[in-house]
Amino acid sequence: MKTKIYYILLLICFFSAISCNDILDKLPLDSPSSASFYNNKTEVDMGIMGCYERIVNKISLKGDMPWIVTLDCTTDVNWNRDASPIGSLGNGTAASDNASAKNAWADFYAVIGRTNFLLDNIHNAEGNVDAEYINQVKSEARFLRAYSYFYLTEFFGDVPLITKSINIEEAQMIRTPKKDIVDWILMEMDEIAPSLPVYYEGSITGRATSVAAYFLKAYTALCDSRWTIASQASKAAIDLGHYQLHPNYAQLFSYDGEASKEIIFAMQYLKGIQIHIAFRQFGSRLAAGVSNEVPTQAMVDSYECIDGLTIDKSPLFDPQHPYKNRDPRLAMSIAIPGSIYLGFQFETHPDSLKVWNYNLSPAKRVSNTDATNTYATFTSYLWRKWIDIKDLNNTQQCDNDIILMRYAELKLIYAEAKIEANDIDASVFEALDAIRKRVGMPPVPNNSSQAYLRSVVRRERKVELAMEGRRLFDIRRWHIAEKVMNGSRYGNSKTQFLVSPPSFDENTSPDYSNISNKNIMRVVETMVFNSNRDYLWPINPVELQANQQLVQNPNW
Repeated sequence: MKTKIYYILLLICFFSAISCNDILDKLPLDSPSSASFYNNKTEVDMGIMGCYERIVNKISLKGDMPWIVTLDCTTDVNWNRDASPIGSLGNGTAASDNASAKNAWADFYAVIGRTNFLLDNIHNAEGNVDAEYINQVKSEARFLRAYSYFYLTEFFGDVPLITKSINIEEAQMIRTPKKDIVDWILMEMDEIAPSLPVYYEGSITGRATSVAAYFLKAYTALCDSRWTIASQASKAAIDLGHYQLHPNYAQLFSYDGEASKEIIFAMQYLKGIQIHIAFRQFGSRLAAGVSNEVPTQAMVDSYECIDGLTIDKSPLFDPQHPYKNRDPRLAMSIAIPGSIYLGFQFETHPDSLKVWNYNLSPAKRVSNTDATNTYATFTSYLWRKWIDIKDLNNTQQCDNDIILMRYAELKLIYAEAKIEANDIDASVFEALDAIRKRVGMPPVPNNSSQAYLRSVVRRERKVELAMEGRRLFDIRRWHIAEKVMNGSRYGNSKTQFLVSPPSFDENTSPDYSNISNKNIMRVVETMVFNSNRDYLWPINPVELQANQQLVQNPNW
């Protein structure tokens, strides 16, 4: 349950500090007159909550959708139906003035501006506010600043590193090498972690902790192939205790999972203050959704069978009943034909003109718009993650929390870093097996080679973290984006099944070329990926004009 304390502070931020936030959003291009700001604890709380609010509500990659969730439509696991700027970054049609890339740059720098303003002026609270709390708030601000720089460098590569409030005259600056920013993030996390609590009472997951700091250090190191640092940092986070795997994987992404000890850091929402529209975007037509974000066939086929083998190798896989005997996370994460979804029978076959509405008592047969509506799911699948039947009558006013960091990924980071360093021991198998055991999947064979374990951990990241915004950086750092983001993006046929499964490479990327009836699959999009350009997003021409020391990314 969300605690009153957090939202009182959030209300203060929203309704008592509007002018302050307006000033902060001008940074780093302007310096406010703020000699007397942060005089007391209320103003300190107001300032730090303003920094968090900028991360939650104003990273504008796609309207009112949580920004982290939208990222997967720039990858092979999810398709965005509308012609949105974020979608064009995923199919290779984006131009240098792409709005989502523009907003990512501006919005994360706005977070950095707010944190720099706080850090530059919080000394005004000395003597009026407990020194230990001031130090904690400074560490929280530094965490959010580093968090923002992590995403900026992953999106754009080299970016200007700004660690203080600057004025217009100082705004002309070159891009800092990504390597130097990574070094800085790692150092920052080491410095701030001791000043942060391991967790907050009352299940507050919207503020930075020491575990979140070590998580950010580990993930940053992982994405930069610094294996030893990644494994040590993730182990440090795990060893701090408190956090653990939630027993019910599906529940984790619903209202009932918000107090879970698996959640390390999350975007917290509250009706009347901050809301999102994930239900509207993901939901079925019968449930008043628009089925805009949909899983791809490649995503569905990536889930193993319950014997731990991929569907091209498992004797349990039946092409005529392709959803049986599968990793339970498939049905927990994705609505498949024949299942119950948001209280309705979910069928996509065009002959399924009537289906059951179980939200009524007694259940009633209703017209099946999930089969007949022109804009029903184009792939035959829908996402279950992030939407809850509790929002059935309030599809655009969702306030369920969206997870940014969780314990399961911490274990996956640890396992991958150890595997890549070829430092494979029992702890690697323990980390992987714990995640698999939670959903009833068999353990990884204990005689597995490094190559096999690499394949396992990459598949685990794909299925465990589906629609959690991790896939983009994964396919970039594994250097497989040019393969998985080129060619046809497939959905399933709504009338028949493939006669055989696709084959998979070591990254669990499916190949449908040898299936005799592959032409039945629906091509929802044709993707183009230029490996000489698309591993980085473009810097908007407006930014290049404003700061003429900047240089555009290659081939944009």
